[in-house]
Amino acid sequence: MSTATAPTTAPAEPGTRSTALAITGFGVLSGAGIGPEALAAALAAPAAPVDVSEMFEEELPRNDAHALVDFKVRDHLGRKGTSFFDRSTSLGMVACKEALADSDLEIDDDNRARIGITLGTTAGSAKSTSDYSKDTFVQDRPYLVNPLLFPNAVMNCAAGQSGIKFGLQGPNATIAGGPMAMLNVLRYTRNLINCGYADALLAGAVEEFSPQESWAVHYAQSVYGGDAAPGEGAAVFVVENAESVRAAGRTPDAEVLSVEVGVFDPPGPDGEFSRGLGLCISRALERAGVTAADITTVATAANGMTLLDDAEERAIGAILGEGAQRLRVKEATGEAFSASGAFQLAALLARHRAEPARDGELSLITTRSAEGAAGAAVVRGWSRAGGDHG
Repeated sequence: MSTATAPTTAPAEPGTRSTALAITGFGVLSGAGIGPEALAAALAAPAAPVDVSEMFEEELPRNDAHALVDFKVRDHLGRKGTSFFDRSTSLGMVACKEALADSDLEIDDDNRARIGITLGTTAGSAKSTSDYSKDTFVQDRPYLVNPLLFPNAVMNCAAGQSGIKFGLQGPNATIAGGPMAMLNVLRYTRNLINCGYADALLAGAVEEFSPQESWAVHYAQSVYGGDAAPGEGAAVFVVENAESVRAAGRTPDAEVLSVEVGVFDPPGPDGEFSRGLGLCISRALERAGVTAADITTVATAANGMTLLDDAEERAIGAILGEGAQRLRVKEATGEAFSASGAFQLAALLARHRAEPARDGELSLITTRSAEGAAGAAVVRGWSRAGGDHG
Protein backbone atom coordinates (compact mmCIF):
# COMPACT_ATOMS: atom_id res chain seq x y z
CA MET A 1 0.00 0.00 0.00
CA SER A 2 1.29 3.48 -0.80
CA THR A 3 1.99 6.07 1.84
CA ALA A 4 0.22 9.38 2.24
CA THR A 5 3.32 11.55 2.11
CA ALA A 6 5.17 12.22 -1.12
CA PRO A 7 8.83 13.29 -1.00
CA THR A 8 9.80 16.92 -1.33
CA THR A 9 12.42 17.41 -4.02
CA ALA A 10 14.00 20.24 -5.95
CA PRO A 11 12.10 21.51 -9.02
CA ALA A 12 13.03 20.10 -12.39
CA GLU A 13 14.60 22.33 -14.98
CA PRO A 14 12.09 22.90 -17.80
CA GLY A 15 12.74 20.72 -20.78
CA THR A 16 15.26 18.49 -19.03
CA ARG A 17 13.22 15.42 -18.05
CA SER A 18 9.74 14.07 -17.66
CA THR A 19 8.14 14.69 -14.27
CA ALA A 20 4.80 14.05 -12.62
CA LEU A 21 1.98 16.53 -12.91
CA ALA A 22 0.34 18.13 -9.88
CA ILE A 23 -3.34 19.03 -9.76
CA THR A 24 -3.82 22.01 -7.48
CA GLY A 25 -7.52 22.64 -7.99
CA PHE A 26 -10.43 21.60 -10.16
CA GLY A 27 -13.94 22.50 -11.21
CA VAL A 28 -16.57 20.02 -12.30
CA LEU A 29 -20.09 20.37 -13.69
CA SER A 30 -21.93 17.14 -14.37
CA GLY A 31 -25.47 15.86 -14.40
CA ALA A 32 -24.93 15.23 -10.70
CA GLY A 33 -24.62 18.97 -10.12
CA ILE A 34 -21.91 21.60 -9.80
CA GLY A 35 -18.85 21.01 -7.66
CA PRO A 36 -16.97 18.00 -6.24
CA GLU A 37 -19.43 17.57 -3.37
CA ALA A 38 -22.31 16.90 -5.75
CA LEU A 39 -20.24 14.41 -7.72
CA ALA A 40 -19.06 12.59 -4.58
CA ALA A 41 -22.64 12.28 -3.38
CA ALA A 42 -23.79 10.94 -6.75
CA LEU A 43 -21.02 8.35 -6.76
CA ALA A 44 -22.19 7.10 -3.39
CA ALA A 45 -25.83 6.99 -4.47
CA PRO A 46 -26.30 7.41 -8.25
CA ALA A 47 -29.50 9.23 -9.13
CA ALA A 48 -31.77 8.46 -12.06
CA PRO A 49 -31.43 10.65 -15.15
CA VAL A 50 -33.74 13.67 -15.24
CA ASP A 51 -36.51 14.68 -17.63
CA VAL A 52 -35.08 16.61 -20.61
CA SER A 53 -38.16 16.54 -22.84
CA GLU A 54 -38.58 20.34 -22.65
CA MET A 55 -34.96 21.32 -23.37
CA PHE A 56 -35.09 21.18 -27.19
CA GLU A 57 -37.62 21.38 -29.99
CA GLU A 58 -35.99 18.52 -31.88
CA GLU A 59 -37.04 14.92 -31.32
CA LEU A 60 -34.99 12.91 -28.83
CA PRO A 61 -34.51 9.12 -28.75
CA ARG A 62 -35.30 9.18 -25.03
CA ASN A 63 -36.62 11.85 -22.69
CA ASP A 64 -34.11 11.52 -19.88
CA ALA A 65 -30.43 12.32 -19.46
CA HIS A 66 -27.83 13.19 -16.85
CA ALA A 67 -28.08 16.84 -17.87
CA LEU A 68 -27.95 20.19 -16.09
CA VAL A 69 -31.47 21.17 -17.12
CA ASP A 70 -31.54 24.50 -15.26
CA PHE A 71 -27.97 25.55 -16.13
CA LYS A 72 -27.69 29.17 -17.32
CA VAL A 73 -24.27 30.59 -18.07
CA ARG A 74 -25.24 34.11 -17.00
CA ASP A 75 -25.83 32.84 -13.46
CA HIS A 76 -22.10 32.11 -13.30
CA LEU A 77 -20.41 34.57 -15.70
CA GLY A 78 -22.92 37.41 -15.87
CA ARG A 79 -24.84 38.70 -18.88
CA LYS A 80 -22.06 40.71 -20.55
CA GLY A 81 -20.63 38.87 -23.55
CA THR A 82 -22.36 35.57 -22.82
CA SER A 83 -25.53 35.92 -24.90
CA PHE A 84 -24.26 33.90 -27.87
CA PHE A 85 -22.25 31.26 -26.02
CA ASP A 86 -23.45 27.78 -26.86
CA ARG A 87 -23.85 25.11 -24.20
CA SER A 88 -20.43 23.55 -24.75
CA THR A 89 -18.61 26.87 -24.44
CA SER A 90 -20.67 27.83 -21.39
CA LEU A 91 -19.98 24.58 -19.56
CA GLY A 92 -16.28 24.72 -20.35
CA MET A 93 -15.89 28.34 -19.25
CA VAL A 94 -17.71 27.83 -15.97
CA ALA A 95 -15.56 24.78 -15.24
CA CYS A 96 -12.45 26.91 -15.87
CA LYS A 97 -13.77 29.58 -13.50
CA GLU A 98 -14.49 26.99 -10.81
CA ALA A 99 -11.04 25.42 -11.23
CA LEU A 100 -9.24 28.74 -10.85
CA ALA A 101 -11.32 29.61 -7.79
CA ASP A 102 -10.51 26.21 -6.29
CA SER A 103 -6.74 26.55 -6.77
CA ASP A 104 -4.20 28.53 -4.78
CA LEU A 105 -2.49 29.52 -8.05
CA GLU A 106 -2.31 33.31 -8.19
CA ILE A 107 -2.54 34.74 -11.72
CA ASP A 108 -1.20 38.22 -12.44
CA ASP A 109 0.58 40.14 -15.18
CA ASP A 110 3.88 38.55 -14.21
CA ASN A 111 2.80 34.97 -14.93
CA ARG A 112 -0.28 35.03 -17.19
CA ALA A 113 1.89 34.51 -20.30
CA ARG A 114 3.04 31.22 -18.75
CA ILE A 115 -0.46 29.91 -18.02
CA GLY A 116 -2.61 28.37 -20.77
CA ILE A 117 -5.50 26.04 -21.52
CA THR A 118 -5.83 22.57 -23.01
CA LEU A 119 -9.40 21.35 -23.48
CA GLY A 120 -10.60 18.03 -24.81
CA THR A 121 -13.69 17.58 -26.94
CA THR A 122 -15.30 15.21 -29.40
CA ALA A 123 -16.15 17.74 -32.11
CA GLY A 124 -16.91 20.95 -30.23
CA SER A 125 -20.61 21.74 -30.09
CA ALA A 126 -22.26 19.26 -32.44
CA LYS A 127 -25.52 21.20 -32.14
CA SER A 128 -23.93 24.54 -33.07
CA THR A 129 -22.12 23.04 -36.04
CA SER A 130 -25.24 21.22 -37.18
CA ASP A 131 -27.53 24.22 -36.75
CA TYR A 132 -25.13 26.57 -38.55
CA SER A 133 -24.65 24.15 -41.44
CA LYS A 134 -28.40 23.60 -41.71
CA ASP A 135 -29.01 27.34 -41.99
CA THR A 136 -26.72 27.57 -45.01
CA PHE A 137 -29.17 25.28 -46.81
CA VAL A 138 -32.55 26.48 -45.59
CA GLN A 139 -32.13 30.26 -45.24
CA ASP A 140 -32.98 32.56 -48.13
CA ARG A 141 -30.17 33.73 -50.37
CA PRO A 142 -27.66 35.19 -49.85
CA TYR A 143 -27.81 32.60 -47.09
CA LEU A 144 -28.81 34.82 -44.20
CA VAL A 145 -26.95 32.93 -41.52
CA ASN A 146 -26.41 34.77 -38.26
CA PRO A 147 -22.66 35.57 -38.25
CA LEU A 148 -22.65 35.74 -34.45
CA LEU A 149 -23.23 31.99 -34.38
CA PHE A 150 -20.13 31.17 -36.40
CA PRO A 151 -17.59 31.28 -33.50
CA ASN A 152 -19.60 28.51 -31.81
CA ALA A 153 -19.27 26.33 -34.91
CA VAL A 154 -15.52 25.85 -34.44
CA MET A 155 -14.37 23.24 -31.95
CA ASN A 156 -11.89 25.48 -30.12
CA CYS A 157 -14.56 28.02 -29.10
CA ALA A 158 -14.60 26.98 -25.43
CA ALA A 159 -10.81 27.12 -25.03
CA GLY A 160 -10.51 30.38 -26.95
CA GLN A 161 -13.27 32.16 -25.05
CA SER A 162 -11.90 30.90 -21.73
CA GLY A 163 -8.44 32.23 -22.54
CA ILE A 164 -9.92 35.64 -23.32
CA LYS A 165 -12.24 35.68 -20.31
CA PHE A 166 -9.59 34.78 -17.76
CA GLY A 167 -6.71 36.64 -19.38
CA LEU A 168 -4.50 33.61 -19.91
CA GLN A 169 -1.85 34.23 -22.54
CA GLY A 170 -0.04 30.86 -22.55
CA PRO A 171 -0.64 27.98 -24.98
CA ASN A 172 -4.29 27.53 -25.96
CA ALA A 173 -5.14 24.14 -27.45
CA THR A 174 -8.16 21.98 -28.19
CA ILE A 175 -7.77 18.22 -28.57
CA ALA A 176 -10.52 16.23 -30.31
CA GLY A 177 -10.16 12.81 -28.73
CA GLY A 178 -13.69 11.59 -28.04
CA PRO A 179 -13.57 9.05 -25.19
CA MET A 180 -9.75 9.38 -25.11
CA ALA A 181 -9.85 13.16 -24.80
CA MET A 182 -8.83 13.56 -21.15
CA LEU A 183 -5.86 11.20 -21.32
CA ASN A 184 -4.70 12.90 -24.52
CA VAL A 185 -5.08 16.27 -22.80
CA LEU A 186 -2.96 15.10 -19.87
CA ARG A 187 -0.21 13.86 -22.19
CA TYR A 188 -0.24 17.11 -24.16
CA THR A 189 -0.24 19.14 -20.96
CA ARG A 190 2.69 17.14 -19.63
CA ASN A 191 4.65 17.83 -22.82
CA LEU A 192 3.93 21.57 -22.68
CA ILE A 193 5.04 21.86 -19.06
CA ASN A 194 8.05 19.56 -19.26
CA CYS A 195 9.29 21.19 -22.47
CA GLY A 196 9.12 24.60 -20.82
CA TYR A 197 6.27 26.11 -22.86
CA ALA A 198 4.08 26.76 -19.83
CA ASP A 199 4.20 26.69 -16.03
CA ALA A 200 0.52 25.85 -15.52
CA LEU A 201 -2.46 24.90 -17.64
CA LEU A 202 -6.18 24.56 -17.23
CA ALA A 203 -6.58 21.01 -18.53
CA GLY A 204 -9.93 19.33 -18.93
CA ALA A 205 -12.69 18.22 -21.25
CA VAL A 206 -16.25 19.23 -22.07
CA GLU A 207 -19.33 17.66 -23.68
CA GLU A 208 -22.76 19.24 -24.00
CA PHE A 209 -26.11 17.46 -23.96
CA SER A 210 -27.99 18.00 -27.21
CA PRO A 211 -30.27 16.05 -29.54
CA GLN A 212 -27.20 15.23 -31.63
CA GLU A 213 -25.35 13.79 -28.63
CA SER A 214 -28.41 11.89 -27.47
CA TRP A 215 -28.84 10.23 -30.86
CA ALA A 216 -25.12 9.38 -30.97
CA VAL A 217 -25.44 7.52 -27.65
CA HIS A 218 -28.60 5.82 -28.88
CA TYR A 219 -27.01 4.51 -32.09
CA ALA A 220 -23.80 3.42 -30.33
CA GLN A 221 -25.89 1.36 -27.95
CA SER A 222 -27.85 -0.14 -30.81
CA VAL A 223 -24.54 -1.69 -31.95
CA TYR A 224 -22.78 -2.47 -28.67
CA GLY A 225 -25.69 -2.87 -26.25
CA GLY A 226 -26.45 -1.02 -23.04
CA ASP A 227 -29.01 1.52 -21.95
CA ALA A 228 -26.91 4.26 -20.35
CA ALA A 229 -28.50 7.69 -20.51
CA PRO A 230 -26.53 10.44 -22.24
CA GLY A 231 -24.68 12.86 -20.00
CA GLU A 232 -23.03 16.25 -20.20
CA GLY A 233 -20.74 18.62 -18.39
CA ALA A 234 -17.12 19.61 -18.01
CA ALA A 235 -14.26 19.08 -15.63
CA VAL A 236 -11.17 21.29 -15.66
CA PHE A 237 -8.02 20.84 -13.58
CA VAL A 238 -5.26 23.31 -12.69
CA VAL A 239 -2.15 21.35 -13.64
CA GLU A 240 1.43 22.24 -12.76
CA ASN A 241 4.80 20.57 -12.41
CA ALA A 242 4.59 18.44 -9.27
CA GLU A 243 8.15 19.02 -8.12
CA SER A 244 7.82 22.78 -8.55
CA VAL A 245 4.60 22.82 -6.53
CA ARG A 246 6.18 20.96 -3.63
CA ALA A 247 9.36 23.02 -3.79
CA ALA A 248 7.18 26.13 -3.36
CA GLY A 249 5.72 24.62 -0.18
CA ARG A 250 2.32 24.05 -1.74
CA THR A 251 0.25 20.89 -1.39
CA PRO A 252 -1.27 19.28 -4.49
CA ASP A 253 -4.69 17.65 -4.55
CA ALA A 254 -3.30 14.87 -6.69
CA GLU A 255 -0.36 13.82 -8.78
CA VAL A 256 -0.71 12.28 -12.23
CA LEU A 257 2.23 9.88 -12.18
CA SER A 258 1.87 8.41 -15.66
CA VAL A 259 -0.38 8.34 -18.73
CA GLU A 260 -0.11 5.67 -21.43
CA VAL A 261 -2.24 5.28 -24.57
CA GLY A 262 -2.29 3.07 -27.65
CA VAL A 263 -4.38 1.99 -30.64
CA PHE A 264 -5.14 -1.69 -31.13
CA ASP A 265 -7.63 -3.93 -32.92
CA PRO A 266 -11.24 -3.02 -31.99
CA PRO A 267 -12.71 -4.96 -29.06
CA GLY A 268 -13.74 -8.41 -30.23
CA PRO A 269 -13.69 -12.12 -29.44
CA ASP A 270 -9.98 -12.52 -30.27
CA GLY A 271 -8.98 -10.63 -27.11
CA GLU A 272 -6.37 -8.50 -28.89
CA PHE A 273 -7.87 -5.28 -27.59
CA SER A 274 -7.78 -6.51 -23.99
CA ARG A 275 -4.12 -7.42 -24.38
CA GLY A 276 -3.49 -3.93 -25.78
CA LEU A 277 -5.23 -2.17 -22.91
CA GLY A 278 -3.40 -4.48 -20.52
CA LEU A 279 -0.13 -3.33 -22.09
CA CYS A 280 -1.13 0.30 -21.47
CA ILE A 281 -1.90 -0.49 -17.84
CA SER A 282 1.40 -2.32 -17.33
CA ARG A 283 3.37 0.53 -18.86
CA ALA A 284 1.50 3.10 -16.75
CA LEU A 285 2.31 1.18 -13.57
CA GLU A 286 5.96 0.78 -14.55
CA ARG A 287 6.43 4.45 -15.43
CA ALA A 288 4.71 5.48 -12.21
CA GLY A 289 7.10 3.27 -10.27
CA VAL A 290 4.31 1.32 -8.57
CA THR A 291 2.97 -2.22 -8.68
CA ALA A 292 -0.47 -3.64 -9.35
CA ALA A 293 -0.84 -4.36 -5.64
CA ASP A 294 -0.50 -0.64 -4.87
CA ILE A 295 -3.65 0.28 -6.82
CA THR A 296 -6.68 0.72 -4.58
CA THR A 297 -9.33 1.91 -7.05
CA VAL A 298 -9.89 1.67 -10.81
CA ALA A 299 -12.11 4.37 -12.32
CA THR A 300 -13.37 2.55 -15.39
CA ALA A 301 -15.17 3.65 -18.54
CA ALA A 302 -17.88 1.01 -18.07
CA ASN A 303 -21.21 2.16 -19.52
CA GLY A 304 -23.25 -0.99 -20.04
CA MET A 305 -21.97 -1.70 -23.56
CA THR A 306 -21.23 -5.36 -22.96
CA LEU A 307 -18.61 -5.93 -25.66
CA LEU A 308 -16.53 -2.92 -24.56
CA ASP A 309 -17.09 -3.38 -20.83
CA ASP A 310 -16.05 -7.02 -20.95
CA ALA A 311 -12.91 -6.23 -22.95
CA GLU A 312 -11.95 -3.50 -20.47
CA GLU A 313 -12.59 -5.69 -17.45
CA ARG A 314 -10.55 -8.56 -18.91
CA ALA A 315 -7.58 -6.21 -19.29
CA ILE A 316 -7.91 -4.83 -15.76
CA GLY A 317 -8.40 -8.27 -14.25
CA ALA A 318 -5.39 -9.68 -16.10
CA ILE A 319 -3.06 -7.03 -14.64
CA LEU A 320 -4.64 -6.11 -11.29
CA GLY A 321 -6.80 -9.10 -10.43
CA GLU A 322 -10.09 -8.58 -8.64
CA GLY A 323 -8.75 -6.78 -5.57
CA ALA A 324 -8.95 -3.12 -6.59
CA GLN A 325 -12.35 -1.46 -6.19
CA ARG A 326 -14.11 -0.60 -9.47
CA LEU A 327 -15.54 2.91 -9.64
CA ARG A 328 -18.10 3.03 -12.47
CA VAL A 329 -18.44 6.78 -12.82
CA LYS A 330 -20.92 6.73 -15.68
CA GLU A 331 -23.57 5.32 -13.35
CA ALA A 332 -23.60 8.84 -11.86
CA THR A 333 -22.79 10.98 -14.91
CA GLY A 334 -24.17 9.08 -17.91
CA GLU A 335 -22.31 8.58 -21.19
CA ALA A 336 -20.69 11.95 -21.84
CA PHE A 337 -18.14 10.97 -24.52
CA SER A 338 -15.17 13.38 -24.32
CA ALA A 339 -16.07 14.58 -20.81
CA SER A 340 -16.15 11.02 -19.46
CA GLY A 341 -12.42 10.73 -18.81
CA ALA A 342 -12.46 14.12 -17.07
CA PHE A 343 -15.34 12.89 -14.90
CA GLN A 344 -13.35 9.76 -13.99
CA LEU A 345 -10.46 11.92 -12.77
CA ALA A 346 -12.79 14.36 -11.03
CA ALA A 347 -14.60 11.46 -9.34
CA LEU A 348 -11.36 10.19 -7.83
CA LEU A 349 -10.46 13.65 -6.56
CA ALA A 350 -13.98 14.26 -5.26
CA ARG A 351 -13.81 11.05 -3.22
CA HIS A 352 -10.48 12.17 -1.75
CA ARG A 353 -12.07 15.48 -0.73
CA ALA A 354 -14.91 13.63 0.96
CA GLU A 355 -12.84 10.85 2.54
CA PRO A 356 -9.51 11.98 4.11
CA ALA A 357 -8.80 8.40 5.11
CA ARG A 358 -7.95 7.81 1.45
CA ASP A 359 -4.97 10.22 1.56
CA GLY A 360 -2.11 8.92 -0.54
CA GLU A 361 -4.07 6.14 -2.23
CA LEU A 362 -3.10 5.22 -5.76
CA SER A 363 -5.81 4.87 -8.39
CA LEU A 364 -5.95 3.85 -12.01
CA ILE A 365 -8.05 5.41 -14.77
CA THR A 366 -8.82 3.26 -17.80
CA THR A 367 -10.59 4.15 -20.99
CA ARG A 368 -11.34 2.65 -24.38
CA SER A 369 -13.10 3.32 -27.65
CA ALA A 370 -15.10 1.11 -29.97
CA GLU A 371 -12.46 1.71 -32.65
CA GLY A 372 -9.62 0.24 -30.56
CA ALA A 373 -8.06 3.21 -28.78
CA ALA A 374 -7.14 2.52 -25.16
CA GLY A 375 -5.35 4.23 -22.30
CA ALA A 376 -4.54 4.23 -18.63
CA ALA A 377 -3.29 6.74 -16.06
CA VAL A 378 -1.98 6.37 -12.51
CA VAL A 379 -3.08 9.02 -10.01
CA ARG A 380 -2.24 9.60 -6.35
CA GLY A 381 -4.73 11.76 -4.44
CA TRP A 382 -5.14 13.59 -1.16
CA SER A 383 -7.88 15.37 0.73
CA ARG A 384 -7.52 18.95 1.87
CA ALA A 385 -7.69 18.18 5.56
CA GLY A 386 -4.85 20.21 7.08
CA GLY A 387 -3.67 21.34 3.64
CA ASP A 388 -2.75 24.82 2.46
CA HIS A 389 -6.04 25.48 0.65
CA GLY A 390 -7.76 26.53 3.86
